[in-house]
Amino acid sequence: MKRIVLFASGSGSNVENIVHYFRDNPEISISCVLSNKREAKVFDRCNRLNINALYFNKHSFYGSDCVLNVLKSLNPDLIVLAGFLWKIPDKLISSYPDKIVNIHPALLPKYGGKGMYGMHVHQAIKDNNEKETGVTIHYVNENYDEGAIIKQAKVDIDPNDTPEMIAQKVHDLEYEYFPKVIEQVLMGT
Repeated sequence: MKRIVLFASGSGSNVENIVHYFRDNPEISISCVLSNKREAKVFDRCNRLNINALYFNKHSFYGSDCVLNVLKSLNPDLIVLAGFLWKIPDKLISSYPDKIVNIHPALLPKYGGKGMYGMHVHQAIKDNNEKETGVTIHYVNENYDEGAIIKQAKVDIDPNDTPEMIAQKVHDLEYEYFPKVIEQVLMGT
């Protein structure tokens, strides 16, 4: 059995999509969801989906081995950042080399880096009159959005698209591709 641990900071829509995708897969399980925001809606989703979820604060993530020890106890085969906004500390990256993946709502290397998340990305894409955007699923390294790219998926942008419309197109790509790529990485295909 392959085990996934998810990290999330927000509503958890990608978490729910991933949980549903693997729900009936006997080879893959979601061990736990970890969140850095006590009030995040992802906790409501996890409760409804019967998935274990834990909150952690900044000190337990950066200033101690608390989160690392939780991960060691869960023994994940893959750590998935599903809308998680903090930079991953070096000790986690070195403990789980090539076992942490993230999804970014743009075609990296464009529109990546610190502060480039959510609507900030979609607004920048609109402001620059891009003709396409998409998602990038990549391994996590010590720099924001610079890890090796696993998969990119593209979508065209209409000149009349608002940032919100662009966000919806990108979200649709996330739902379609993220669980499939997670499965491929886990199963080595």
